[in-house]
Amino acid sequence: MDEQEIEGRLYNLQDPKILPDSIFDNYAAVGKNNIPIVIDNGSYQCRVGWASENHPEPTMVFKNLIAKPRKERGKKEGDIQIGNSITNIEAVRLQLRSQFDRDVVVHFEAQEQVLDHIFSHLGIESEGKINHPIVLTESFLNPNHSRNLMSELLFECYGIPSVSYGVDALFSWCRESPGYISRDSLVLRLGQHCTHVLPVLNGSVVAEHSRRINLGGIHITSFFHRLMQLKNPLLAPAISLSRAEEILFNHCRISDTFYDDLARWEAVDYQKKNVLIIQLPFTAAPVPTTASLLSLEQQQQRRRELAKRLADMNARKREERLAEDEETLSRMLSIQEMWDDGDNNDLQQALEEFDLSNRQELNKAISNLKARIKKTKSKILAVMNSTMEDTQETPSAKNEVKTSKLLQELSMPNDANDMGNWIAELKQKRQSLLEKRVARRQKKQDMARRRTAAAQERMRLISQLAKKDKREDTFGMKDEDWDVYKAIQKDGGDSDSEEESERLAELEEILGRYAPELNMAQEQQLMPLFTCIPEKYQFALGTELIRVPELLFQPSMLGHEQGGIAETIEYVLKKFSQDEQHRLVNDIYITGGSSKFPGLLPRLHKEVMEMRPFHSKFNIRRSSCPSLSAWYGARELALNPEWLRASSITKSMYDEFGGEYLATHSASNPYWQNFTLPMDCSQQEVVEEMY
Repeated sequence: MDEQEIEGRLYNLQDPKILPDSIFDNYAAVGKNNIPIVIDNGSYQCRVGWASENHPEPTMVFKNLIAKPRKERGKKEGDIQIGNSITNIEAVRLQLRSQFDRDVVVHFEAQEQVLDHIFSHLGIESEGKINHPIVLTESFLNPNHSRNLMSELLFECYGIPSVSYGVDALFSWCRESPGYISRDSLVLRLGQHCTHVLPVLNGSVVAEHSRRINLGGIHITSFFHRLMQLKNPLLAPAISLSRAEEILFNHCRISDTFYDDLARWEAVDYQKKNVLIIQLPFTAAPVPTTASLLSLEQQQQRRRELAKRLADMNARKREERLAEDEETLSRMLSIQEMWDDGDNNDLQQALEEFDLSNRQELNKAISNLKARIKKTKSKILAVMNSTMEDTQETPSAKNEVKTSKLLQELSMPNDANDMGNWIAELKQKRQSLLEKRVARRQKKQDMARRRTAAAQERMRLISQLAKKDKREDTFGMKDEDWDVYKAIQKDGGDSDSEEESERLAELEEILGRYAPELNMAQEQQLMPLFTCIPEKYQFALGTELIRVPELLFQPSMLGHEQGGIAETIEYVLKKFSQDEQHRLVNDIYITGGSSKFPGLLPRLHKEVMEMRPFHSKFNIRRSSCPSLSAWYGARELALNPEWLRASSITKSMYDEFGGEYLATHSASNPYWQNFTLPMDCSQQEVVEEMY
């Protein structure tokens, strides 16, 4: 693939930074008028704002998640992070909690923490209660039990004056449908956990003919995430769920001719033109320059200092060992004198202290100790003499001697005609050392990764070593046998040795003297050792760009037994008469965050055309702002005091009718009161016996 084609389809992941929500600082202007608070309590995002002409946009938009750190023993509990307070969501991915089970609120302890976060950031200053009406979204056909607990939380805990419940998709539909009170539509809601098909006739949703598909944005994102990790196992840790979501909604599209588009990917030219290269973020190591590298003299000076420190350390150890041996020898000689004097009282105890049993073992231990002391003293004396010689000889003189010896070793020619071949040979030796070093470090990186050829070879050797063999074990008879331990080490069994580094430095010194042009290319030679190649952090996306969003129309690709959007729409339409079908398809309205995929409208237009009679008319439209239209619709309705009064549940109504009660309106769920079946006499007798 050409570099220009790659650059044209290269996408650098942005990793947008999340900023914590600020506290609303103008509460005095809205607190006096008891302005309603509109909360779109979605399972993906929560949008909160004021139903006021001066506040047309939501004040808070955050992911509806809670991060509760684990409590460590002996430490205080960590602070709970909510929404945008979680600045790095991937770092606490395993600690995330939600109040939702699919679209239904079931964990009200978490919901209470989210509401505390909302009211505190709205800057509400009232004590003991919230003096603002609440307009709150709930899931379609929300169970009465869930609504009961939510109303109990709002009225009993926060003391709100009233609450109005509504469905997010219907709030959005009311906003963008003039005359919604008597309008007919087929509302298609593409949510985070579920997809709903809601038929609306004469401004009221027909709940008994509505259908739900248990597939939403989270399933599509998770499928895309696992697919990318499976295709790129070496980059799997860097491909996070947040990055998968960013790629999904920025580059994936819905194809109106899915199988035809898949066939086009078989052509190489089409692949080159349409493949997408994803560049993962990485930190490039600084490229050293010849000016920033240590000079040869500085490297040698550093090695001399290191050698001197090591020699001093060894000298101290020898002196300490010599003192211990001399003390031990003195005590053994005293034991020998006790033996000669016939003092048997303390003799046995002294022999047991050194684990000796007879005079022969004592004499042998004394002779060995004297030999070791003599050897240690000779080593100390030799080191002192060599140190005195080194101080008398200057470093420059030593370098000259070393260089002359090296030139003799490398057979420097006397003839000028042979000088070029000699320099080329030195360059080849230097290049060979550099290539060995690069290969060694690459092998070390491969060993550290999983599923690489080097790592698999290492595991194969380990498994062979672990096998039990009943035959005679001859391992170690040959020196080559021990090389297997180098092969299974994670660092590749080798490292940059001091001898190799010195050899490389010596070659560069000679080449710098006789071939100065080498310094100009030295940076290029060193770049593979220090730079981080961006291509190692790239991966390609091809058919995944259309395959993943296709789940909305073919959930069977994910293993779901339900039909897709098109099949569900056709199933719902068959529940109505021909006249009602025509009224419904005349306005198909799409909303929800997952409806933002490009190509959704053309694909849905094609699917509906195939299921409708010949020459029949229909209209498909999408919300102008799929993610925020539900909040906008709830806000516009809440601006009408008469609507708010008629559709709200007050505290007195809550006390009289119970928490399950719902004030219905055009954007609400239908209300069915819970009832209990009457018991016959036999059932009543059983209950009386139980109690």
